[in-house]
Amino acid sequence: MIAIALCLGRYVLSLSTVWRALTHPFWLNSHQAITTPEMIVWQLRMPRILGACLIGFGLSLSGGAYQSIFQNPLVSPDLLGVTTGASVGAALAILWQGNIVTIEIMAFIVGLVTVLLTILVPTLIRSVNNLTLVLAGIVVGGFMQAILGLLKYLADPDSQLQDIVYWQLGSLAKVNYHTLGATLPVFIIAGGLLLALRFRLNVLSLRPAEAIATGVNLKRERLLVILCATLLTAASVAIAGTIGWVGLIMPHIAKLLTQQNNQKALPLMAVLGAVFLLLIDTLARSISAGEVPLGILTGLIGTPFFIGILFKQRGRL
Repeated sequence: MIAIALCLGRYVLSLSTVWRALTHPFWLNSHQAITTPEMIVWQLRMPRILGACLIGFGLSLSGGAYQSIFQNPLVSPDLLGVTTGASVGAALAILWQGNIVTIEIMAFIVGLVTVLLTILVPTLIRSVNNLTLVLAGIVVGGFMQAILGLLKYLADPDSQLQDIVYWQLGSLAKVNYHTLGATLPVFIIAGGLLLALRFRLNVLSLRPAEAIATGVNLKRERLLVILCATLLTAASVAIAGTIGWVGLIMPHIAKLLTQQNNQKALPLMAVLGAVFLLLIDTLARSISAGEVPLGILTGLIGTPFFIGILFKQRGRL
């Protein structure tokens, strides 16, 4: 899929041209000017491809972790309000006329603050359980959605409002190596921890009494999984905006192929998520003269796909 994505686009390259650009990069010969294929491969397409793989990886892992922890197959990565909170942070940065780095930093910070608020609510009312946490996420997410609506109302309709709406729909058009380098440690640490704890997710998805009987520290390990999944979601949203369906569909497919075994399903859903988002991004920049936002394509493709999964599983459901 990476090879296909490097070849396809509004400027189509042959596989041999791409291979030549990859094996003989322009920086190995300082006396030679950069060619058009090398510029397209290394400066335009490669950052987007790496970003699509990282974001698909992160959203799928976080979706699978949330679904196991909350024992709900319809849970998605924005459950705790992180997606809406990140959107608020990005909208604030756009209103302050910040650059892309400022937008990403604000999206990441406000997304994490939103999750901390969500976790704080059950603690304050002394009712720390899955249902209370989900309800707190819905309430805090609704509050952030109201703030986002206010920011849209205050935005300049000729410039800022368009940027906010376009960012909300999701895009990898502004991803570069600097952006990827800034968020790569989050993907490596949080994603690595989730993959290392994947065998524990089978235990954490049991009823509380059964999970405690196996000897796990239920509260600590559940909090660690939620934190890692939230960090992955916040980093993904900070890079490319809001991208739906990836964290909902890919975990379902992986678990269907592995009989609900998280130890095998998590690595598979990470790969499936990367491939799926890479496919979506390749279509987004190839099917029309202007780039189609990722959120639109994931919805158009993901909705019938998910209905098909439900139809095939109707007997079990």
